[in-house]
Amino acid sequence: MKGYKKYFFRTIRTRYPEAANHIISELDNHFAIISIDTKFAKTSTNPIDKRLDFTSYFLALIKTLEKRGESFEDIRMACLEIVTEYVRPKNRMQQFLRQVPANFTNTWLANAVIAKFNKKINIRSHPDGFVATIITDKKDTFGLGYGIDILECGICKLFKKHNYEKYSSILCEVDHITSGLAGLELIRTGTIAQGEKKCDFRFKKKS
Repeated sequence: MKGYKKYFFRTIRTRYPEAANHIISELDNHFAIISIDTKFAKTSTNPIDKRLDFTSYFLALIKTLEKRGESFEDIRMACLEIVTEYVRPKNRMQQFLRQVPANFTNTWLANAVIAKFNKKINIRSHPDGFVATIITDKKDTFGLGYGIDILECGICKLFKKHNYEKYSSILCEVDHITSGLAGLELIRTGTIAQGEKKCDFRFKKKS
């Protein structure tokens, strides 16, 4: 079983105890179909594409719950509950590692890593994947020297392909959670899921 699945199962069993087994079965059936569209991510040269397998499972859950007649808000809350538990540091070492990027920006090592990473994410490895660029201008990054613009969103492409684009904004909320765990406050003006041309990620260090 893929490591992230247990977090889905836990939330499903808590929220829908009597129907949990049926929901999980339907979830896996939907995932088997959806994951065909994200199979490319396993061999993609763009590291951001790797998250699409996880995204496929979210979409499968959303499909399953919607077909059960669950409201948008109930689906949203279930998704955020899962991801919050999934990304939460399980020990002090994980907590430390999550805050490393915020503490080491503007060092020579960080700059080298960022430059290498930028070359990989700036290329469209697959038509259904991501394209992004890293922003290092301090004037455009609240003095941090690090930000990201998502120019093409693989998540939005996947949700649109399955006619579920109205739910894609739920996963945008996850960015605030992960940024907070890294000791950063996420600042952005809009996302592709909300109709903007790009998703701008800018950060401020938490005091």
